[in-house]
Amino acid sequence: MVVIGLSAVVVAIRDGEAVVLTVRPKAGGAELSGLPFGPFDPDGHRTFELALRAFVTEQTRFNLGYVEQLYTFGDKGRDAPLADVGQAGPARVISVGYLALAPSAVDTHFPGSEWRPWGRFFPWEDWRGGRPPSLQPLEVALRAWADGAPQRLARARLLFALDGAPWNEERVLERYELLYEAGLAPEADRDRGETAPARPDELAAALGEPMISDHRRILATALSRLRGKLKYRPVVFELMPPAFTLSALQRTVEAIAGVPLHKQNFRRALERAGLVEGLGSLDVETGGRPAELFRFRREVLDARPVSGLSLPLLRD
Repeated sequence: MVVIGLSAVVVAIRDGEAVVLTVRPKAGGAELSGLPFGPFDPDGHRTFELALRAFVTEQTRFNLGYVEQLYTFGDKGRDAPLADVGQAGPARVISVGYLALAPSAVDTHFPGSEWRPWGRFFPWEDWRGGRPPSLQPLEVALRAWADGAPQRLARARLLFALDGAPWNEERVLERYELLYEAGLAPEADRDRGETAPARPDELAAALGEPMISDHRRILATALSRLRGKLKYRPVVFELMPPAFTLSALQRTVEAIAGVPLHKQNFRRALERAGLVEGLGSLDVETGGRPAELFRFRREVLDARPVSGLSLPLLRD
C-alpha cells in the first residue's frame, strides 16, 4: 500500500531566532518532535495544499499564510519508524513537503505543538557569532569516519568548512546527509534497527536533536531552499510584520542565513533593489534611539521581475 503524506515546515522569527512549528505525534516515537503531517485523502481533499492547511490547523491551531511546495520524499524505508498517518497495516509513505512562512510565531496553546529554534536540530548551522563550537566534535568524528579516505575527507572539508575551506550556508541538506551516511546522525542507527552507540556528551549535543521519521531531512531541505531563495526572491518579507525597522529586517535575514551581514552594505543593497520604503514614522520601542519604520513594496512584484536580497557578509 502506498500512502501520500503531507508534511509542513512552518518557519517564523521569534526573539531574533528562526523557529519551526513542531508537534508531538501520538504514535511513531512520541518522545521526539515532528513536523505537522497527515495523509492525503483523494476522496475528501480537493488539493494537496488545502489538505495541508487543514492538517496544520487541526494539529496546532495555527493558520498558514504563505505556502510553497518543497519536495517529494519517496525513498524506500524513509518512514522508519512509521509515522502515524491513520492507515492500518504496512504502508510505504510518499511525503510531499511544503514550506510555509509566518510573520510571527503565534503561541497556539495547543497540546503537543511548540515553536522550537531550528538550531536545536542543526546546531552547526549558526555562524552569526563566528565558527560554532559544535563543529569541533563534529570535525573529530568526521575525520575518524573518513579514516584517511580522500573522497570522504574532501566531502567533509567542503561541507563543514574544514582546513580553511569556505562555508556555504545553502548546503544544509548535504551536511545532514553526510552525518547520516557517516552513521553519526541518531536517525541512522534507528532506521537500521540498531541501538545507537554511547557518544560523548559534547558530540551528542553537537549532532542536534533527532526527529521522527525523516522529518529532520525534510527540515534540512526546507532550510536549504529558504537560504537559497533569499537571494533570488524577496521571501524574507513573508516573515516580517507590515511595519519594520531595517535593523529588524537585517536580523531576520541573518537568522535565516545563519551568517552576519555588513550593516551599511546591506542597506545599500536594499536601496538599490527598491523593495522597501519609509513610512514617515518611528519605532520608539527599540530600546535606544528611535528608528524609522519601513514597509515592503509588494506592488513591485506586479510591476517588474524582482530578485531577492544580496547577502554582504561581515568579514573578520
